[in-house]
Amino acid sequence: MIQLDGVEKTYQMGDTGVRALRGVSLTIEPGDFVAIMGPSGSGKSTLMHTLGLLDVPDAGSYKLFGREVSRLTEDELASLRSSRLGFIFQQFNLLARTSATENVALPLLYTAHPENGNSPQALLERVGLSSRMGHKPNELSGGQQQRVAIARALVNRPDIVLADEPTGNLDSVSEKEIMTLLDQMNETGITIILVTHEEEIGRHARRIIRMRDGVIVSDERRRPIGARSPEGAAEGVGERSTFSFREVREHIRQAGRALVANKVRTFLSMLGIMIGVCAVVAMLALGAGAQKSIQSSLASLGSNLLVLRPGAARMGAVSLDSGSVTRFTLEDAKQLATLVHVNRTSPSVSGRGQLVYGNRNWSTQLQGVTVDYPTMHAAVPMAGRFFNPQELEGRARVAVLGLTPVRRIFENKNPIGEFIKINRISFQVIGVLPEKGANGFRDEDDTVVVPVTTAMRRVLGKVYVDSIDIEASDGDSLDVAQEEVRAMIQKLHPAPDDGLERFQIRNMAEIQAAVSETNRTMSMLLAAIAGISLLVGGIGIMNIMLVSVTERTREIGLRKALGARRRDILWQFLIEAVLVSATGGIVGISLGVGITFLMATLAGWPTSIAPASVALSFIFSAGVGVAFGLWPAKKASALNPIDALRWE
Repeated sequence: MIQLDGVEKTYQMGDTGVRALRGVSLTIEPGDFVAIMGPSGSGKSTLMHTLGLLDVPDAGSYKLFGREVSRLTEDELASLRSSRLGFIFQQFNLLARTSATENVALPLLYTAHPENGNSPQALLERVGLSSRMGHKPNELSGGQQQRVAIARALVNRPDIVLADEPTGNLDSVSEKEIMTLLDQMNETGITIILVTHEEEIGRHARRIIRMRDGVIVSDERRRPIGARSPEGAAEGVGERSTFSFREVREHIRQAGRALVANKVRTFLSMLGIMIGVCAVVAMLALGAGAQKSIQSSLASLGSNLLVLRPGAARMGAVSLDSGSVTRFTLEDAKQLATLVHVNRTSPSVSGRGQLVYGNRNWSTQLQGVTVDYPTMHAAVPMAGRFFNPQELEGRARVAVLGLTPVRRIFENKNPIGEFIKINRISFQVIGVLPEKGANGFRDEDDTVVVPVTTAMRRVLGKVYVDSIDIEASDGDSLDVAQEEVRAMIQKLHPAPDDGLERFQIRNMAEIQAAVSETNRTMSMLLAAIAGISLLVGGIGIMNIMLVSVTERTREIGLRKALGARRRDILWQFLIEAVLVSATGGIVGISLGVGITFLMATLAGWPTSIAPASVALSFIFSAGVGVAFGLWPAKKASALNPIDALRWE
């Protein structure tokens, strides 16, 4: 079963090498009960750790079940520990936050076929703890804790049980109980290897090996070997290659317990993620709402539109005389409407209008337009009607009001059919424009619309129009239509080619694209600021996880002794980090949604929460847990099992 030949082990203590084992050769048969005895520093614990695959020799040969241990990988050693070996430690090494039953069942987590193991409940009954199954270690006496450890050692039906000073921290009564249990285990054919320095304990063994200064000084057979367990080869080594749902579920449960046990620290580590995710959700909602508001405002100006305006009065330091700026007329608009890629045109003039109704008055924006205005600008009246071609040609004194003047001078009264004065001229209200809201510092609903002929001749006294709105045949024809308009204006109003800008053509699609790009840039900036918060939160999680790894070093050593592979430890701590960040992300999303609602309700800011942004925030928060939890998890997985068990 066990064959050692010339095994050497040296520990480095600073600059000095300490030879713990000096050419140890040993054979142990199945079913034996071996006590390894000797004074402190004799090498008995090092030999025990080597036999239990917790440490590897520097030289010599160690064969377990016919397999050379030095040729096995770390995962294969872990598989052997989980399937063929059981450990009983002097310090019990029970997990503090789990019950006796869960401590006993722990090795099954790292076994390829847990269904082949013993029942944890049955083992606790066997060691006399049927009434203590749900108790945690701090609720048990020292003897009871060691009996839990013995049950844990038996749960995987091991061939060999290694007991390191199993009675060292017990009273005499508990000591007798534990040794009786070990004798019973050996009677069933389990090989027992016991490390002790007490002669009374050693007399329970069938064979006593005494050590001093790293060598075996005597090997005494006291009783013959009893029942033998079948000596199979180390088959199945490394067969547990998958990561089961059972392990994930158990790691999540234990991670939850670890986080609940340190509530304040967990909350502080979550705080950065919560703030970051909350900021991401709120800022993206604010940005999306602003973008929708801008798009709505731009849509109210019309689609596929070009706006033709006179040139500026100055170009840089050059002052233009009155003949240098092109003036447009109603006839120009009619000519432009004949172009191939133009659907319709709408010339307009604007100015201020003082509205009076009864004893109320209101100063507003006056616009003179044509009958095509509502179609081109999505301004079909929501009540009443727009003026018709006959009223346009006849310079009729009819008006269509925006909602702001309606509220100011009519309050709750229906304005349709009522007469108002605009700059002391009487007009009849025939319609109410749809609500468009505010655009920057301007209220789009604070306006009154009249026929352009009426505005020019009766109200404002203008002979030229201020601008001409031109609707292209479709969105793809905007650039072609723009060139056609430019050519037509140059034909209708020829001017010397002196580089002066005598008229301007504004493409609303370009304006919309520029505004959208600006809004997108602002959203990215806000998201970047929120991302910095997530980064800070991630650093906090990494620090907390590093502290957790340090605090739980002995637990890591225990798990490795019970068969945990490097990837098992890696996943355990990585799941814990993701659980912290994901929980913080969920809370942050809830806070972000609440803050967004408050911004929309109290401040009146436009907001829009997209499911994609919520999903992105959650994924990002979980990703932070993976990114910043990976290094602490790798550090934990790389710990040497024996060094971790010795950690104080």
